[in-house]
Amino acid sequence: RWSHAGDRDELDLASPLGQTVARLMGDARGVLLQTPDGKVETASDWTTLTSRGLGWALPVEGLAFWVQGAPRKGAPFTAEAGADGAPGVLRQDGWTIVYQAFVKDATGVSRPARMTLDYPGVELRLVIDAWQ
Repeated sequence: RWSHAGDRDELDLASPLGQTVARLMGDARGVLLQTPDGKVETASDWTTLTSRGLGWALPVEGLAFWVQGAPRKGAPFTAEAGADGAPGVLRQDGWTIVYQAFVKDATGVSRPARMTLDYPGVELRLVIDAWQ
């Protein structure tokens, strides 16, 4: 689960079996990571927090753009369109994002529904069940 509104983010990271691995919350004032065993880490930014708490840096700033099929503003990227013209592959900040499925939202706009994010030593699979 991920909620993104303005500068406020809340993310629940889950294992393939659906077990919560970590809950992340933060805004411009700071960020927090909580594990199921109750361990809490805090930091001033996402990179520091996730590097320390997860062992790798989760690109929260990039995710806000990548889940919409767009590159993060102000950073170099390469992109390949899929056969239907929709985003296919995006490479940015060392991550490779492969868009696998799309759904239409309530307004009829096609949005990513399933994607894989790869970084050396890390693979994330995102499934988006609802756009609000």
